[in-house]
Amino acid sequence: MSQENLTLVTGATGFVGAAVARALAARGYPLRLLVRQGTSRKHLAELPAEFVVGDLNDLDSLTHAVKDCRYVFHVAADYRIWVPDPEAMIATNVMATENLLRLAYAAGVERIVYTSSVAALGLHPKGGPPADENTPITYDKVVGTYKKSKFLAEQMALKLSDEGIPVVIVNPAAPVGPGDVKPTPTGVMIRDAAVGRMPAYVDTGLSVVHVEDCAAGHLLALDHGEIGERYILGGQNIPMSEVLRLVDEVVGKPSRRMRLPIAPLMPVAVAAEQMARMTGKEPRLTRDHLKMAKKMMYFSSAKAENALGYTYRPALDAVRDAISWFDRHGYLKA
Repeated sequence: MSQENLTLVTGATGFVGAAVARALAARGYPLRLLVRQGTSRKHLAELPAEFVVGDLNDLDSLTHAVKDCRYVFHVAADYRIWVPDPEAMIATNVMATENLLRLAYAAGVERIVYTSSVAALGLHPKGGPPADENTPITYDKVVGTYKKSKFLAEQMALKLSDEGIPVVIVNPAAPVGPGDVKPTPTGVMIRDAAVGRMPAYVDTGLSVVHVEDCAAGHLLALDHGEIGERYILGGQNIPMSEVLRLVDEVVGKPSRRMRLPIAPLMPVAVAAEQMARMTGKEPRLTRDHLKMAKKMMYFSSAKAENALGYTYRPALDAVRDAISWFDRHGYLKA
């Protein structure tokens, strides 16, 4: 294939990455997908794409992946709220991202869409307006390794754009919908609530975006985004209690749940993290979960709506499509 016909997607075996790959395929973009050795590709089997086996931390595989590409969508990231080795996450989300952007530029890639996260952005106190791309944030105020890594990676991408690398940044909120294979932390919450395994919750809020709207926003950023600009790809801002009510509405089984205060849960989170270090299994509750829950994670997509033509559907649609997909693929079995 010639350079003008190839679009590379990293992270295509993940939730958002797969949705981006499907959206690109529907638009007729010939695809090259960077996948790790041994990662399942079953949910991508129908896509007409070239699969390249590699790893973000392997420079040779990145060099090969970007060769002859016109566009790059860098969606891949290590997305976990808790990790036993923070340095490994920093290496993947920050250093490998810088390597990929520089290699893509050196290979003559015309435009790069980098998938950051609202985790890299500031938040207003509870009761304040939804945050936007200009809400202040400093590194010392960022909670948790994942958010710190995305903050550092985004700052690095902005710096590289100043150096002439053609990168546009998108900041997805909380994607929900079909194809959440792993599933993501948000998907786990919806699945657990759907099967009655979430009797309690903490008082926080999310910007729920249908994963297909999020993917469409990526393509809009390719077509209309300005180099060096950030665009929040958010959705409906709703409290956790409303997210859970929507789950109950979809499954048709209203549940009684307790709202729990944050402070008494801290010792439980500490114990869960200690257990995780012994077992190697990611904990369901961490101190970072609780610290993040102290603010409503509400975001405005006004900039993307005005500049890109971005739109999003109601959270109910996203929750309904997620539960339907989980049900069809056996995730809701007892």
